[in-house]
Amino acid sequence: MELSLRSRLRAGDQSALGELFDEQARDLYRYAVRASGDWAMAEDIVSLTFLEAWRLRGKLREEGESVRPWLFGIAANVLRNTARAARRHQAALARMPARGVVPDFADELVGRLDDSARLAAAHRALARLRRGDREVFTLCVWAGLDYAGAAQALGVPVGTVRSRLSRARTRLRELAREELESRREPGGGSGQVQGGRTDAARSMRETSR
Repeated sequence: MELSLRSRLRAGDQSALGELFDEQARDLYRYAVRASGDWAMAEDIVSLTFLEAWRLRGKLREEGESVRPWLFGIAANVLRNTARAARRHQAALARMPARGVVPDFADELVGRLDDSARLAAAHRALARLRRGDREVFTLCVWAGLDYAGAAQALGVPVGTVRSRLSRARTRLRELAREELESRREPGGGSGQVQGGRTDAARSMRETSR
């Protein structure tokens, strides 16, 4: 009988890790971009996640179907560690004397500016959530895990996933309204929003559904 991907990973079959990468890397990168708010950091998160998956393969349970929840649980932990490292790095930079830097933007990045604004707005809102609520939201909504998969990834009961997701959705709707109000033009009798920022607010409303 052909061994399952789970069994082959546990046995140290490197080709199984390659198959897992081919199956999950794209979705994992998409999840990491949304959760971190940074394209370059997301690439590092994906690499670290698969390195950790290989290192921890012996802890993968023998029984089960898809290994996707296990993989995304590792990614959530990598994100926690990466966020802590980024905060320490930013704190260190803040203590250094300022110096003028002229950024060199490649032409192909110009088209990303609007997407970056939307992503930054959504990420600011997410950053204001409790960590547990944020992790459940990103795993269920952005990574596409069901309640059971998210519960397995985070090591919490399914009921906890349900309550955290409900709370996260409610809170994000409130934050989206705050974002919209904060972006209104001075003296906003017309109620219009400055160019480009309507899309950011709409993006967060859609994200919170």
